[in-house]
Amino acid sequence: MPGDGRPRVSFGEPEGYDELARPRPLGGRLRPQAVAAAVCLVLGLGLVTGAVTGSWLAGDSGDGGARGAFAEAGELWHSVPVDQLFPATVRGQGAGPGGADRTWTRVAVAPDSDCEGAFDPLLAKALDPIGCRRLLRATYTDATQSYITTVGLLFAKADAAAMTSLAGRFEKEGLGRREDLMPLPYAAKDTVAAGFGARQRASWTVSVLTDAPVVVYAVSGWADARTVDEPEPAEEAMESDATSAPAQAGLGHEAQGLADRVERALRKNVGPATERPS
Repeated sequence: MPGDGRPRVSFGEPEGYDELARPRPLGGRLRPQAVAAAVCLVLGLGLVTGAVTGSWLAGDSGDGGARGAFAEAGELWHSVPVDQLFPATVRGQGAGPGGADRTWTRVAVAPDSDCEGAFDPLLAKALDPIGCRRLLRATYTDATQSYITTVGLLFAKADAAAMTSLAGRFEKEGLGRREDLMPLPYAAKDTVAAGFGARQRASWTVSVLTDAPVVVYAVSGWADARTVDEPEPAEEAMESDATSAPAQAGLGHEAQGLADRVERALRKNVGPATERPS
């Protein structure tokens, strides 16, 4: 992160293979049965080698590649510059209510940290099974500086099975829509987000990824620091017939739009193995 003194590390090109394993002839004289067996073995190895080579050429490295991409994603918090994870300007084509375009400007980036005190107790408890390796957060404002949104990336210690389990629980139990499981905002002094506290939260979204050890979340509110009595999850605030104050202001779109685009930036830094169509 800026000013922390850590070197910026970029990913190198993946190592390739310049040789293929080939069967070598055995010394001595073989009987016909042995010759036939050797021929079958060579043909079998050729088929296997051809299949493996084909998967490399097609960019499909199988389960090993998926495991590699999963692990790679878990290291992005210290190996990718902050501007690639949280761009200074984020453009959201069609991200606003009615398909309106949005532009968000970053106003603050929190120092990377552990998760202690970063979430309300119930959300911290819900996330506990996957552990917390590192937490990155940034706060943005819209083009009119009317709204504030904090977006976060929780890098977990968990493996793919644990991430899938937690994602299933969030979906089955609707944890991402519970008001008592809202993420906390990041308010930075001397910025338009200085008054963005817990009582100013208006809409939010939480997404537990299954192909990367990461939880992506966002929480939005008004820039004038007004309190919100009835916050609404982004999924509900974005519905066409939603009439709540956060919905009418488009704050559900603010939270969801930024979370989606930060997730895309995360995936682009891992590579094709975890990218999803935009």
